[in-house]
This record gives sequence, structure tokens and C-alpha cells, in this order.
Amino acid sequence: MATTFHCSLRPSMCSGRRRPSSISISPTRLSHKIMSTAKPYFKELQQQFALRTGAVNSISKRLLGAFVESTFTLSHQPLRPTEGNFAPVKEIGEIQEILDIAGEIPADFPEGVYIRNGSNPLFGALHSSKSIFGKSHDIWVEGEGMLHGLYFTKSSHNTWTISYTNRYVQSDTYRLEKELKKPCFIPSTDGDLPAVLIAAALNILMYGKAFKNISNTSVFEHAGRVFSAAENDNPHEIDLYSLGTLGSWNVEGEWKMPFTAHPKVIPGTGELVIFGFNLDRPFLTVGIVSADGKKLKRKVDIELDRCTYCHELGVTATYNIILDTPLTLSKGRMLRGAPLIEFEKDSYARIGVMPHYGDASSIIWFYVQPFCTIHLVNCFEEDDEVIVRGFHVPPSIIMGPRLIDMTKETTKEYSRLYEWRLNLKTRKVTGKYLTGMEVALEFPVINNKYVGLCHKYAYAQVADSPASFAGGPGIVRPKFGGFAKILLDEKEDVTTKDTGREGLIKVEYHHLDRNQFCTGATFVPKVSGANEDDGWIVSFVHDEGTHKSEVHLIDTRRFGCGPIAKITLPQRVPYGFHGAFVPKST
Repeated sequence: MATTFHCSLRPSMCSGRRRPSSISISPTRLSHKIMSTAKPYFKELQQQFALRTGAVNSISKRLLGAFVESTFTLSHQPLRPTEGNFAPVKEIGEIQEILDIAGEIPADFPEGVYIRNGSNPLFGALHSSKSIFGKSHDIWVEGEGMLHGLYFTKSSHNTWTISYTNRYVQSDTYRLEKELKKPCFIPSTDGDLPAVLIAAALNILMYGKAFKNISNTSVFEHAGRVFSAAENDNPHEIDLYSLGTLGSWNVEGEWKMPFTAHPKVIPGTGELVIFGFNLDRPFLTVGIVSADGKKLKRKVDIELDRCTYCHELGVTATYNIILDTPLTLSKGRMLRGAPLIEFEKDSYARIGVMPHYGDASSIIWFYVQPFCTIHLVNCFEEDDEVIVRGFHVPPSIIMGPRLIDMTKETTKEYSRLYEWRLNLKTRKVTGKYLTGMEVALEFPVINNKYVGLCHKYAYAQVADSPASFAGGPGIVRPKFGGFAKILLDEKEDVTTKDTGREGLIKVEYHHLDRNQFCTGATFVPKVSGANEDDGWIVSFVHDEGTHKSEVHLIDTRRFGCGPIAKITLPQRVPYGFHGAFVPKST
């Protein structure tokens, strides 16, 4: 299965910068990410083997190991010339001070740590397997998690010291393979069905689980503690000063199931809304963690009729917002030789509004047109309505990577910002696109003070279609060539000739130079800022021409201007996923 993700940028006529164009693409990044996060949901298969696993003694394990070594051939997956910055890097060891800084760090920039998570395969590469059962493969998002941290420290004389380090997230399977000094798990995410199923079964027999635990997706903070997260494992607590792994976090043993990479803090209470989904009933479970992080105060099974791929929930001051989309996971479908994950185009979609401490029966469901939304921007309440905003990806999300002829496509064929308005009084729902077709926007961030509340601004990374397709036909490695500032309360300036653009909102762009691509952007607010957009976008940026990696600071009040600071890092930083800024005050 593959996904559709339409986007593009084209070179401008000046300054070597890029502007939106009418080319669009459909990368497989979303489907690969979904396949990676589907790994914890071989729950039933794993339970069936659990008793046998405990009974397998060391002799049996050695026999199994001998069988695997004689039957399966593992090989490194090669990277194409355009994929160089997807290659893993090594840990640099001690924190290193950085002296190569162009521009100035603002005096009112907060002290703290900017951290980004991402895939960094152990042993130098992802792997493929070949056996009598067929071929199976790792996919590019499932390398071990590696954290890259940039430390902003101010002296008593108000001078800045900037330093950098990187560390693997040491999950249990990372420690296992590191100790044995070789890859142990047979690739079982993608490939021929018999090979995938046999690989998963053998991994369970030998190691007690079908897939490796890879905490490589996001970083979040709660109750003064920092965690790395991915949907196939519990979060791992991180030592903020060294990026070392302190251990797995399951809320004092009360949450022993998949854990979202995108938990949300309830405005006003500081409580944390978490959730996890499974292939088996209950398909979706929602929980609330106390503001001090010590207690699971609520755990509710949501009564769904299917396992929907739910990457993110929303919160408002009063409600949890649940997305029940027809992008579903089904082991029965997979065993019939069909995709594990598929968009059921003839099925239904709905959005649920659930009081924070409600149960399944308290959810108000609003049926909407079938859709896919991987990342939400924000949700909030306004009079009788709940407003939900996210990047709305249409049913073509399941199509393979392909170039799109703009003249043959409709506006519904593009990944764009979408808004639903759910009226709790009339039980009616309206929806509309807020942005145009020129670009694809992903990895949204906002000022975290406004999570669950009405806000004016959002930010996102802008995908670069030519660069993403540069690997050749059918090969997509998504790259992002700039940033967008979305002005949610301002309408786009249009003329009477701009038919079809009425009602769209204003978007400002910050374009990177040619051959530069960003990853892990986050918003850092000014401590004493008077406005919601007083702050900076901070992001890792890699230059594929010079092979150097930097961190850029962009003033969000002067968004179209160049970075106010560029910090050159001591080594290359591969492209990754989500980033976060943890202020010293935390």
C-alpha cells in the first residue's frame, strides 16, 4: 500500500529561492509511517506464542538461531545518490560546543534544549531478507530512534553558549542487538506475505516480540519529564542533560499497551490525554494522566467497530476529539493477501466529541465525508461549536507514488488544511478547505500555550516535490524545502479572476535556499511576548550541496526574511520527524 501526498515548489527567478508551483506528488511517507506504527498490533499472534516463548530453552533458541541463519540471508538496503541524508550517523559522544554561528541568538531567546527525533538504523543501514519463504524488508521510517539535541545556555554576562550532542534511544530491542553486536530481528514489516508472517513468528519465538521497539517519532514533555515516543512502544524517559535513556514509562504500570506519539495537554488542568489503538477489540483506548504524571486518572475503551488508523487525537478545554476514519487496519484482510492497511472508500467517517471524563456512551458522533487526517493542527470551542483543523488528505492516500497532471485533477485531490465545525446544539457539521492547491503542508506546530484554545497562527513544513521524487520512478523520500505561516484569521487577497479561491486564508512562506531541506521544525515562544506569534521557528536544515547541517532560527514576526541565526553543527544530521523545545524553566 502507498499513499498520496501532493506538493511542489519551483525555483524562483531571484536569490536561488523556491516558490510554490503547480506540480504535485504522492509520496509513500505516510503509508510507510502507518506500516511502522502498525507493528504493535500483531497482539493476538504474539499472545498465541507467548507461552511457547517462555518454554523455549537456550538449546531450542540456539536451534532456532541456526535455522534462521541457514534459511534467511540479510543484506543492507543501498541508498541512492539523492538519499544521502537519510543514511544513519554515529553518536558523537560528549556534548560539543559550537562556535560556527552566523548571525546572533536573540537576547530574549529562552534558555533550553531543542530536540528532534528520527530514524537512525543500527549497524549502518536498514535490512532486507531473502529466504525460501520470499523477501521481506525494513521500511525507511523504522530505524532506531536517535535524538539530536541543541543546547542554548546563557552566561551571567548574557553571552550564549551553544552545544550539540546526539544519542540513540535505548529501547529493550536496541540494547539486545547492541549487546549481540548484530541485527537479530528478521525484517517483517513489508514484503511477500509468507516471508512477513514467518519472520514475525520467528521473532516472537526467539525474542518475545514480532518487531523491534523503535522510539523514533516525537519528543514531548510532561510534569517536568521529557520522553521520546513512537506508536509501537511505551515512551522512554530521557535525561535532558545527556539525552541518555532513563527507562520506559508506562504510568506506574497502569498503561501496558500502545501509546500515541502525540499526547495532548488539557488546557487549564495540565492533565495529559493519551491513547492507543489495537488490531483487536478494544480497537481504541483513551486515557488521562494526572498533571504530576504519577497517576492514570482515567482509562476508557472507545466502542469502535473497526481498527481505524488514529495517529492523533485533539483536545479542547472540555472535550477529547476522536477521528474514526476509513483508513483501517485488518489482520483478516492481510491474511487473505490484501493490504494490512487500506482506505475503505465505500465506508463511513466520523468525528467524535467526548467529555474528558466521559465514557463511550457520552461521545457525540458527527458523520462526515470519508477523509484521512494524519496530523491535526488544533481543536477548540467557539459558542455552540467545536472547531477541528487538520491536514485533510483525500482517499487517494492509498494510491502509489505518481506525478499528477494538474489539469486532470480536482481540488479534492490535494493535501490541504481543512476545517470542520461541529455544532453541539444542532448536531450539524460543516467543512471547508482553508488553503489552496499550490503546496502540501505537513508537520504542523503552533504556540503550545494555545493547544485546545482559539488561536490565530499555525506553522508547517512545505514539501518539495521534485526533490522528493529525485530518486527515480516509484521512489519517494519526502523532503521539505521551506516553511509556511498560516494566518487563520486573515483571508487571502484575491481578485475577481481568482475563482475558486474565495474563503481561503492567508499563508506566508519562508523558502530555504536551493538544495536545502528542513526537518523537525518547532515554535519557540518569547517568554514575555505580547502576541501569539512572538517567537521563532527553530529547525534542522541540511544542505545537500555542501553536505553540512545547520539549525536555523526564524523570526515569525518577519517570516519572509532570512534566518536571524544559522548554527553549523559538528556533523551531519539525517532527516527525521518531530522536534520540540524544552525551556530551562521546565
